[in-house]
Amino acid sequence: MLKPLIIWGAKGHAKVLNEFAAAAGYEIVALFDNDPEASAVIPQVPLHIGKEGLQKWQRENPEVTAEGAVAIGGDRGTVRHEIQDFLAANGISPATLIHPTAFVAGDAEIGAGTQILAQAAVGTDCRIGEACIINTSAGIDHEGRLGHGVHLAPGARLAGEVSIGDYSLVAVGAIVLPRIRIGQDCIVGAGAVVTRDVPDHSVVYGNPARIISKR
Repeated sequence: MLKPLIIWGAKGHAKVLNEFAAAAGYEIVALFDNDPEASAVIPQVPLHIGKEGLQKWQRENPEVTAEGAVAIGGDRGTVRHEIQDFLAANGISPATLIHPTAFVAGDAEIGAGTQILAQAAVGTDCRIGEACIINTSAGIDHEGRLGHGVHLAPGARLAGEVSIGDYSLVAVGAIVLPRIRIGQDCIVGAGAVVTRDVPDHSVVYGNPARIISKR
């Protein structure tokens, strides 16, 4: 029997989660978004707006014990984690979603609410925080360490023993060499090759990656 799942965020990432929700053991029963102009992107799944919409849905469906997923990607890891905490405070536990084609090593630790998408790989002795997104075909080699709210975009590659601080984004196709530390609230640009440590709140681009601004 499929478990009820609600998704916060009614855009493209919700469609990505919908594609494999049933295979992960879930049925999406409601969508939520803060944008009053949002549209219902999953057929037959009703859309509700904001915290008031969640409270109304819960009043109307007291028999449903749902888990929740936050479909907000990019460099908005702080928002994703905050919404996940808000849902948990309202009785909706975070769903940890792993695509059936992903590889996750048996000794890896995956935080609550993290999403590991199609053909992604998480290697041995990795530690992944809460509310992370390991996107399509992204890879984390052995002993990787990701804080909360980190997003690895499609095709991003972390070599062994890389660590990434809370709420950082590694964009499409970027590569991080072994034993590099990327700080909190950083952006690694698409296609970048990171060859040295990156301090907190930095935006880096290029090959080799260089700091171009601070956040």
